Amino acid sequence: MDVAGLNVPEHQIHELALHVGFVFQNPENQLFALSVEKDVAFALENLGTPREEMQKRVEWALKTVGAYELRERAPHELSGGQQQRVAIASVLAMQSDVMILDEPTSFLDPLGAKRIFEVIADLNKKLGMTVILVEHRLDLTAQYASHVVIMDKGTVVLDGEPRDIFNMDEARLIGVGIPKATRLFQILKEDGIGVKDAPVSTEEAAESLRSILIHD
Repeated sequence: MDVAGLNVPEHQIHELALHVGFVFQNPENQLFALSVEKDVAFALENLGTPREEMQKRVEWALKTVGAYELRERAPHELSGGQQQRVAIASVLAMQSDVMILDEPTSFLDPLGAKRIFEVIADLNKKLGMTVILVEHRLDLTAQYASHVVIMDKGTVVLDGEPRDIFNMDEARLIGVGIPKATRLFQILKEDGIGVKDAPVSTEEAAESLRSILIHD
């Protein structure tokens, strides 16, 4: 299996770490330094990054996730959303090819989760960084995904475009909590109401409903 062009069995973990960054589910398990700035710089220090370059990357990463003003604060003083932004910045500073996030919003309220997903989506678009997101909150994440892989008992059972996957009966039957907007339109279609492709976000659903009401 290749990751970022590297055959995994043929390379050491420290080599793969140069290309793949991992954000923990609980940011408290990832942050440990006395200040946010030192936490974000930690990996770069281990890699022997020159000090001037390290300072530039740390500043850039914190500004990118909107946490620059927190740089002198202690991580344990921050809110869950702030900690998650710092955890993302610590990986972002490494400028990895791939970022993996393990349910990064599990400790956040819906608004805080939405803000985190917006930051991640922005990084994906602006930097061309591949983002692999392990997440169960599909109502929030579906609109940002370009590809969906669904696993059941360790086996890949569905793999494809979000709209196609969420509209498959198999996804619902194996217990995937498909977006509520998608499910609503499936029900409308079953009841004979003329709807087009089911949406994957609330905003898209609202627009489709307006279109139906106007035409009716």
